[in-house]
Amino acid sequence: MTGFHGEYEATVDAKGRFLVPGGLKKQLPEGESRFIVSRGFEKCLTLYPIKSWELIIAKISLLNDFDPKVRQFRRQFLGGATEVELDSAGRILLPPSLKEFAGLAKDIILAAALDRFEIWNAAGYKQLFDDFSPGAFSDLAKEVMTGTTDK
Repeated sequence: MTGFHGEYEATVDAKGRFLVPGGLKKQLPEGESRFIVSRGFEKCLTLYPIKSWELIIAKISLLNDFDPKVRQFRRQFLGGATEVELDSAGRILLPPSLKEFAGLAKDIILAAALDRFEIWNAAGYKQLFDDFSPGAFSDLAKEVMTGTTDK
């Protein structure tokens, strides 16, 4: 997999469902209709295609269960993780507790994050970029990307 890309707007209906945008659907492996939705590291949700989730679970299962930090990480990471599936209309139903965690109401953004998508409250997602100057982004890029390329 080369990774997902893009940002997509969607609307959550009164029942907590949203229509998966066509541009996102085109990037999914053919026949992919099952996902895991879980809490993100920030105030967002993370939507993993089932194959991406299985790779992460394989890594987590190798961690040392005798380490209290591992147990805490597992609780935080796996708690609330819920399998969801595209319905016949191409919608996904968000669990109420996860929707509340991320402060999702009506307008949402699905933002690519390599092997998954983050689901953000649209206003909160916009604020991330409003609060981050081009200079700060340049500094961050230099810090995290140093040593990753030959250029």
